[in-house]
Amino acid sequence: MSKTWADRLRAATAARGRLCVGIDPHPSLLDAWGLPRSADGLETFAELCVEAFVGEVAVVKPQVAFFEAYGSAGYAVLERTVSVLRDAGTLVVADAKRGDIGSTMSAYAQTWLGEDSPLSSDAVTVSPYLGFDSLRETFDLAARNGRGVFVLARTSNAEGADLQTATASHRSVAQSIVDGAADIDRDGRATAGLVVGATRDHGLDLSDFTGPILAPGLGAQGAGVDDLAQIFAGSRELLLPNSSRGVLAAGPSVTALRDAATTLRDEVEAGLA
Repeated sequence: MSKTWADRLRAATAARGRLCVGIDPHPSLLDAWGLPRSADGLETFAELCVEAFVGEVAVVKPQVAFFEAYGSAGYAVLERTVSVLRDAGTLVVADAKRGDIGSTMSAYAQTWLGEDSPLSSDAVTVSPYLGFDSLRETFDLAARNGRGVFVLARTSNAEGADLQTATASHRSVAQSIVDGAADIDRDGRATAGLVVGATRDHGLDLSDFTGPILAPGLGAQGAGVDDLAQIFAGSRELLLPNSSRGVLAAGPSVTALRDAATTLRDEVEAGLA
């Protein structure tokens, strides 16, 4: 790819807003949509989401776990979903939260960011808790291929607080991740992004960080649009507030899903103006 991840992300969000919508085919949502808990139900769910979101939102985030629960058939659905979204010009963040060392992490990176992989996405979520340096090859591959890597820093779940706010060498674990990502992004390509929940005051110094921030928690987890400008003051340009269940609750009607996504998209843009 000739364009950097920063170039592509800025162009997409300028055209279709900063909202990131999740495709999370949770069993309870399959039930609510009148779909079977099977690969066929999964495929119908994904197809309805694709139809509703393509051309309306810039970024879509499939939750990988809900696809891989159906084994190879689920992965086949995920492959098709990612391919159709990307072919339509929608940026895809694979919410895989992978994290490992050495050749294993390299394999994960090739899976989600490699040019020839059937699961090739525009960005992937990763865990740094085997050491930030275990992600170096992932960042390198992403930069070469014009992709992004979102590193878990200060997540939206309450259970993460004890680990993420623990202090070592006079800074929190989460802050050390922010600082590491800021170093990666000094070349201006925005390869390293952060996952920072929108559900609370994150307590991070983001003043030196110029990359994108994926901010889960909007809607069902309790964060509101009005919270975004305050929580992420100074970090709005590449902020991607994420809503999954809050939008998906409008299904299975494609029209209702599209309306829910575009209404929230416009509210986010107004709130971050």
